[in-house]
Amino acid sequence: MIHEFTENYDIIVIGAGHAGVEASLATARMGCKTLLATINLEMLAFMPCNPSIGGSAKGIVVREIDALGGEMGKNIDKSYIQMKMLNTGKGPAVRALRAQADKALYARNMKHTVEQQENLTLRQSMIEEILAEDGKVVGVRTATNQKFSAKAVIVTTGTALRGEIILGELKYSSGPNNSLASIGLADNLKALGLEIGRFKTGTPPRVKANSINYDETEIQPGDKKPNHFSFMSKDEDYLQDQIPCWLTYTNQTSHDIINKNLYRAPMFSGIVQGVGPRYCPSIEDKIVRFADKNRHQLFLEPEGRETEEVYIQGLSTSLPEDVQKDLVHSIKGLEQAEMMRTGYAIEYDIVLPHQLRATLETKKISGLFTAGQTNGTSGYEEAAGQGIVAGINAALKIQGKPELILKRSDAYIGVMIDDLVTKGTLEPYRLLTSRAEYRLILRHDNADMRLTEIGHQVGLVDEKRYRQFEIKKAQFDNELKRLDSLKLKPVPETNQMVEELGFKPLTDAVTAKEFMRRPEVTYADAVRFIGPAAEDLDAKIIELLETEIKYEGYIKKALDQVAKMKRMEEKRIPKNIDWDAIDSIATEARQKFKKINPETIGQASRISGVNPADISILMVYLEGRRHSAKN
Repeated sequence: MIHEFTENYDIIVIGAGHAGVEASLATARMGCKTLLATINLEMLAFMPCNPSIGGSAKGIVVREIDALGGEMGKNIDKSYIQMKMLNTGKGPAVRALRAQADKALYARNMKHTVEQQENLTLRQSMIEEILAEDGKVVGVRTATNQKFSAKAVIVTTGTALRGEIILGELKYSSGPNNSLASIGLADNLKALGLEIGRFKTGTPPRVKANSINYDETEIQPGDKKPNHFSFMSKDEDYLQDQIPCWLTYTNQTSHDIINKNLYRAPMFSGIVQGVGPRYCPSIEDKIVRFADKNRHQLFLEPEGRETEEVYIQGLSTSLPEDVQKDLVHSIKGLEQAEMMRTGYAIEYDIVLPHQLRATLETKKISGLFTAGQTNGTSGYEEAAGQGIVAGINAALKIQGKPELILKRSDAYIGVMIDDLVTKGTLEPYRLLTSRAEYRLILRHDNADMRLTEIGHQVGLVDEKRYRQFEIKKAQFDNELKRLDSLKLKPVPETNQMVEELGFKPLTDAVTAKEFMRRPEVTYADAVRFIGPAAEDLDAKIIELLETEIKYEGYIKKALDQVAKMKRMEEKRIPKNIDWDAIDSIATEARQKFKKINPETIGQASRISGVNPADISILMVYLEGRRHSAKN
């Protein structure tokens, strides 16, 4: 079919949520003429659910996006109202930053960034159809029948694909926050041969700040110590005038209200058909599943400096409006609260992610990429992480350059994408630290050390930033060498100082690095004995040094496992393999291999239902095939 295109682009991104913004900025910054098309310009980088960025695992993803050259970290550092480091009492592998956002300011700043970006056109337009010829993307068609050509298309439609909002007995077609749903594109994706699933998520009521009795709640302030998501942000810019959150709880009265009205709850009445998120359930789901608990935590989170709206985190619900009012008023501090918005559930279509390669390109249609909630994930951070990877790979593809696949040992983003494309997901996917087997080397403090080099190679980290990174890396490497070269000897003068600091005396000579392996010894303690570094080191380098030294043994074990897995990842599986020709593998393994078509032995080994014996048989088969090809 011959198409008459009115405009020509290298790449078209459909949807301007957190995935679409990162994808389009990445492609434009890599030199591709890009169109970012969205149903509603006012929804660009909007937060239809919680007004926050970061949290456990998610905060590390934001730093990874920043290290690759993305925008989310920079933007939240310009628009937060509170910043807090979580899990400070635990090990470094699970520490993560979380910020409460001024949601209007966050969206406004991101929109301005997009509008100012060279090579990037932002347009309010509904895309109805992705045009493909001979299994390859050639462009898109809008609802007004305009046709734009493209060498690659990235679908980042969030919850808009055949979206339906559910509130009590009411159900109607809508995207998030009462925006338009995308119906034609949902039909088109199915017509292109993609398998479609249906998920559900939800959001809680919002109440008016000046109607809350804060005396009945517990204050949750931000941190005084400076911290940032972007490695480029400066401590002197850290906001001290922060807005606190507040903690309260449900109670038996709250639970009784829910239990009496379960027959009216869409979750239980049969109105909700989509699968909801396991790790962010509705309050009615929590009350049923955890009937033994007499209360559940609720955080009252302000949505910005210039709004009275307060988000009740933990009270996600689709109960009827009258029930929601009674429920809110049963909670301490909210007895007189004025409900400004009711909570609701939203159902939407997704592209089942086993149909994707690790680049986030669909296996069926060349040049068609998907990212974000379209792939079955939940959360702004997961969406943005996929968005930047899809954007990078779309640009690399049309530029004829090698693709970027982040491994599980490279980034939490790599863990997430590998989970999605290898295992699929039966419910909205959420990143957790427990999903990462290499979490000790995927920390918040070393994201730049892991990924800035990659960001520079693909063209997203500019020379100025890369030089700053090189200086930091050199300072870290030099100080690590110095600590490993200077010794503390068990002489009386040294041991007197050691005991004055409250530590056990030395019995043998040790390097400063070995001395720092003691749990109680800090870098500052070691410097008392060996003197300061030649250059002043900032707090971030010192934090990195302390973690790398104290956990060196565990990190080395993790790196040994990474090297072993790397060898398996390097063993490629031919695209044209006939799975039925392999004798002796289990039926379940054969079915999974046919469905997912793993690209490497490493990926094949991670498919659920595949046993080590199946992998051994597969490797023997591939080796025999290789020998036959040689002969």
